[in-house]
Amino acid sequence: MMILNFLATAVFFVNFSLNGNSNKIQYKEKTDDVKSKYDIVVDVNGTGNFKTVQEAFNSVPSLKTTETRIFVKNGIYKEKLELPLDKNKITLIGESKEKVILTYDDYASKSNGAGGTIGTSGSASFIITGNDFKAQNITFENASGPVGQAVAVRIDGDRVIFDNCKFLGFQDTLYPRESNSRQYYKNCYIEGTTDFIFGGSTVIFDQCEIFAKKGGSYITAANTPESNPYGFVFLNCKLTTNSGDSSYFLGRPWRNYARTVFIKCEMGSHIKPLGWHNWGKPEAEKTAFYAEYQSTGKGANTEARVNWSHQLSSEQFKKDYTMKAIFKDWKPN
Repeated sequence: MMILNFLATAVFFVNFSLNGNSNKIQYKEKTDDVKSKYDIVVDVNGTGNFKTVQEAFNSVPSLKTTETRIFVKNGIYKEKLELPLDKNKITLIGESKEKVILTYDDYASKSNGAGGTIGTSGSASFIITGNDFKAQNITFENASGPVGQAVAVRIDGDRVIFDNCKFLGFQDTLYPRESNSRQYYKNCYIEGTTDFIFGGSTVIFDQCEIFAKKGGSYITAANTPESNPYGFVFLNCKLTTNSGDSSYFLGRPWRNYARTVFIKCEMGSHIKPLGWHNWGKPEAEKTAFYAEYQSTGKGANTEARVNWSHQLSSEQFKKDYTMKAIFKDWKPN
């Protein structure tokens, strides 16, 4: 009887040990699998190559001409990030859009320590100056709250892609800044209050949700230069809100040649019947280009739109609003 008990105990310990080792082996295989797919792994808990995203950026050789794939494991990364001009072709892939959060809490009126303020551009949680940057499955946030201008992401680089990402903030959430920058957003979620998508870049928002939070009045504030034929193009997007009816304009011109077009979008009842605002600049009515095409929903009724806005013809849509027409020699992929 004692021998049988001993054997049973031995079998139990052997099984327990094997199962334990099996779990460890599976975990190691999973970790090795991630490392084999990516050049760098970032984990705030310390299992990757680096604990911070900025350390990963810094480790990429300057002027590298091939893609660097960086995998970011789930976690909250409170960092003020900057991707400099000499760091190109970087792809940032999150483990989960909801659980990989890159956040900071600067704001425009914050002191710069020298008697001034850091300003809107300086408030950005993440500044992207490098070219050919891609991001997927990541939440970008400015966590400062409703304190005026506070940018989540500022983009200066060219050929930038965001896929299945979230942008969280209040006023001035997303800043596609430079006039020579082309950007493509696919299946993204962007929220904010006043002018929460603003800047001078050429941008396509494709199948994105644009969420206008209570407390604001304008979705866009384009700063398109006169020489650029395109500014912001919203394609098959969904305009949602937690604000009241007729509470938001589609846009207003930060500069007089602002260009913003909504194509086949679903517009909620928060969109004002007038649609567009001139920002108190009657002269901008002659130079800004604000247009719509075949949008739907309670906010898409164009009968009461300002008379200086436009409705695209089918010919204009087919000819002028293809990817090639807008982005020229760049095809996002």
